[in-house]
Amino acid sequence: MLQNNCILNKCCSFEFCINQIILNHKIRINHKNEICDNPEFIVGGASRTDICQGDLGDCWLLAAIASLTLNDKLLYRVVPHEQSFSEGYAGIFHFQFWHYGDWVDVVVDDRIPTINNQLVFTKSAERNEFWSALLEKAYAKLHGSYEALKGGNTAEGMEDFTGGVTEFYEMKEAPKELYKIMKKALERGSLMGCSIDSLVPARFATRTTTGLVTGHAYSVTAVEESQHKESKVRLVRVRNPWGQVEWNGPWSDNSKEWENLSKGEKEKLQHQNAEDGEFWMSFEDFKKNYTKIEICNMTPDALEDDKLHKWTVSVNEGHWVRGCSAGGCRNYPETFWTNPQYRLRLLEEDDDPEDDEEACTFVVALMQKNRRRERKLGANLFTIGFSIYEMHGNKQHMQKEFFMSSTFKARSRAYINLREVTQRFRLSPGEYVIVPSTYEPHQEGEFILLRAEGMVGVFVFVFLIVQCLHVHEYIFPHTAKKDQMEISANDLKDVLNKVVSKYKDIHTDGFSRESCRSMIALMDMDGKGRLNLQEFRHLWNKVKQWQGIFKCYDFDHTGTISSYEMRNAINDAGFRLNNQLYDIITMRYANENMHIDFDSFVSCLVRLEGMFRAFQAFDQGGDGTIRLNVLEVS
Repeated sequence: MLQNNCILNKCCSFEFCINQIILNHKIRINHKNEICDNPEFIVGGASRTDICQGDLGDCWLLAAIASLTLNDKLLYRVVPHEQSFSEGYAGIFHFQFWHYGDWVDVVVDDRIPTINNQLVFTKSAERNEFWSALLEKAYAKLHGSYEALKGGNTAEGMEDFTGGVTEFYEMKEAPKELYKIMKKALERGSLMGCSIDSLVPARFATRTTTGLVTGHAYSVTAVEESQHKESKVRLVRVRNPWGQVEWNGPWSDNSKEWENLSKGEKEKLQHQNAEDGEFWMSFEDFKKNYTKIEICNMTPDALEDDKLHKWTVSVNEGHWVRGCSAGGCRNYPETFWTNPQYRLRLLEEDDDPEDDEEACTFVVALMQKNRRRERKLGANLFTIGFSIYEMHGNKQHMQKEFFMSSTFKARSRAYINLREVTQRFRLSPGEYVIVPSTYEPHQEGEFILLRAEGMVGVFVFVFLIVQCLHVHEYIFPHTAKKDQMEISANDLKDVLNKVVSKYKDIHTDGFSRESCRSMIALMDMDGKGRLNLQEFRHLWNKVKQWQGIFKCYDFDHTGTISSYEMRNAINDAGFRLNNQLYDIITMRYANENMHIDFDSFVSCLVRLEGMFRAFQAFDQGGDGTIRLNVLEVS
């Protein structure tokens, strides 16, 4: 039964958000009362009039839902239509969303927040219809709370309903063929939204004299060309998710332009004179009044009918780790190269008989993950972007020198604090590398890099660093127990700290006893827990080599090295690691300023040396794989 109750699943955190959104209102909680006697999941088919905004600032989401209703196949994937309040009713409903690369099923109960027996948030024009309110609740659960839905971009909702790729157009920079682009987009099943930027930052959306609202998201529900008098006029149908407040200019519901239209043309345009939030306007007025349009193109897994799309999509998940792979934008050349890098190979040019230029069209989208869900923890959106460079046959992680001497072939228009940055490109067939980044370095987070194109192509992600090795020699002091000629962990600790303290250009807090025990374990071939003279000399040669590498990367002569340079230093020491291990090393050994001192550097290399040596001992076949039992692992 659909209850008049504000208590949601705990994961919705509604008790917290309700205090933020509906201040000074009392919520009636009465388990005996229901919102209506004859609730229906869908009444007469789901349509855009079923979405009317409530007291939550999620017009961006409702605009996306309204666009979703234009395509039944998409709608019924997100909102399975076999559900009802009668047959098989169990008090729960389930919905599906594309969530950072995967389709996930979200289950919610039928308890919806109300005030005075009225729905607080999204509602339908039909009082007993609840699919849109329950869909909003499921989406709130996906992101942690209703409060998490306050403020956003229509593209977010459209992508989460389709798994599609969204392209953004600023009206002042829109291509001449924008009308054709919009019409073809709707014909192939794309979702579309638009908005009007507010000139002055405001807390609430503002209604203008034209009836349009600034700082507010709308759906584009149709694009048509109609015969008007002696000429044809291009029209755009737009819907306000409020379910009211409409455009009052030319081609509005009761404007004089409709008087000169034939009955057949009116029927084709489905003209209605009703305050339902939906209206027509000329394409020229549309361009003049709206500032941005978003078109969400479908991906192959969004629809069953391949005729509606020609996209091939590659998705790569990654993350920026502070001090290791969070290098910031090109303004920070010392660290930019450490950002994750993705290979892009364009194999075939576009199949367009009208274009003689050999080029491949593709769309790159960079999406930061989970920032909305973690907003209550202070996780605001990062300012993000990406650059694309041409490269030839290099399978290694491109170094700083490459980016210092190379010019990007393409890049995102700007770094911006949106969940996603997307852009369409045309480049010649060849090999490229895509570098996604935050604007500033040291900003840690997860992301998805998505590439969609009409031709065959895949990402190849190779992460390998090679650097020259330089070793600086210096005098080797040694000591040992005179009776045994062996060194204990305490002896080694004293020797290392005494020697290192003489070098003012190396910063260290001193080698710990635990670090020295690790060194002895590495070099102790006879298992005595001490180092003989030969073992000690072998260890000291390694420490000398590592000290030389360390000084090579102490560019600012502070006695420490940057955690971003740690990966190069590790490679110079002869270790080839994957990106995950670099991240772990940074988190383990770098200090709060993302610097690594000498003793931490040596301790890290000692552990790596031991791990690699143990692996090689088990890799008897030399094929790079081993199989261990429980005793061998321990």
